[in-house]
Amino acid sequence: MQRVRVSSKHSPVLKLGDSQLSLSPKFRVAAIKSHLVDPSSDLELAIKGQPLIPGLPDDVALNCLLRLPVQSHASCRAVCKRWHLLLGNKERFFTRRKELGLCDPWLFVFAFHKCTGKIQWLVLDLAHFTWHTIPAMPCREKVCPHGVRCVSIPKEGTLFVCGGMVSGVDCPLDVVLKYEVHKNRWTVMNQMITARSFFASGVIDGMIYVAGGNSADLFELDAAEVLDPIDGCWHPIANMGTNMASYDAAVLDGKLLVTEGWLWPFFVSPRGQIYDPRTNNWENMPVGLREGWTGSSVVVFGCLFIVSEHERMKLKVYDVNSDSWEPVEGPPLPEQICKPFSVNSCNSKIYVVGRDLHVAVGKILKVKDEDGSEKKLSFAVRWHVEDAPMAFSDLTPSSSQVLFA
Repeated sequence: MQRVRVSSKHSPVLKLGDSQLSLSPKFRVAAIKSHLVDPSSDLELAIKGQPLIPGLPDDVALNCLLRLPVQSHASCRAVCKRWHLLLGNKERFFTRRKELGLCDPWLFVFAFHKCTGKIQWLVLDLAHFTWHTIPAMPCREKVCPHGVRCVSIPKEGTLFVCGGMVSGVDCPLDVVLKYEVHKNRWTVMNQMITARSFFASGVIDGMIYVAGGNSADLFELDAAEVLDPIDGCWHPIANMGTNMASYDAAVLDGKLLVTEGWLWPFFVSPRGQIYDPRTNNWENMPVGLREGWTGSSVVVFGCLFIVSEHERMKLKVYDVNSDSWEPVEGPPLPEQICKPFSVNSCNSKIYVVGRDLHVAVGKILKVKDEDGSEKKLSFAVRWHVEDAPMAFSDLTPSSSQVLFA
């Protein structure tokens, strides 16, 4: 196992929208207006013959500067006025990257303080493994982080936070918030039709689906609905057919998989439902799939993987043909990653964020048979750990999402 240590002294936590090195989730929008923040100033400087990089055409120089790590912007923007214009405004920086088709993965972690319950978003640059903060969510109430559900549309760089409940009060929420990387700000969206917490959520073809969960007095729901992010409107879909809160959910083959998970004292097999948006119908989940779903799910190579909370926290993969779970070759989750944890993926890598926000990175490999074929579904995993700064020692993850910017 290869371990990569990240010292809190050498890797400060940076704000995406501010040059101060601070862990505070609060965000201050600069109110100073001058020629340095005027978009037309860059064109004026270019016309006056001030190149971005002497000796290089501006298009080549821009392509180079847009690849600078965010943590270097504070020092680099002091080089000249044109660098300040580009690197001093994160909205402009990420917008230009998007225009040129440049994008890197970022891991957005929704975390809370284990003593105070204070929530915040922290962002890990997966290209350079540096931590950053973003503006605080515009929440009027103190939100219980466990009941909230977060989904994302990675390629568009958008993140959605839905529902949940007020801390200390059995009162579900219908609030929906959207964060956009390229604007580095939150937007309040239209409310869900039904207030809910501890529900299933997923994104299918750019549409956001939510189902089940708890209403007031912990009454379980069977209602489901869908959000079109373009027009911002929620629409009801077919009911689940059973009232159920969600332990975990995943999107596989264009369908939403919902499981309630095993409940103490484990005498009754957990329920599970599968929704197909093409037919607007729900069906019962196969027995093997729901009974073996014992952890947090993630989809890699079009297959459903589980980081099990039991079985020494080993990784396993679901075999559709046999309706069974197969172990993934390789060691269990590294011991530095403690429960509770959140899971997400990007390409062939799984990211598991544990207590204190240490991150285990698992590289998934396809394993071929001895004759070189891939007749049987078989995978292996290789783990390494990115240790978090000491300042995160009291933080616990609730959700993690991958966005590109």
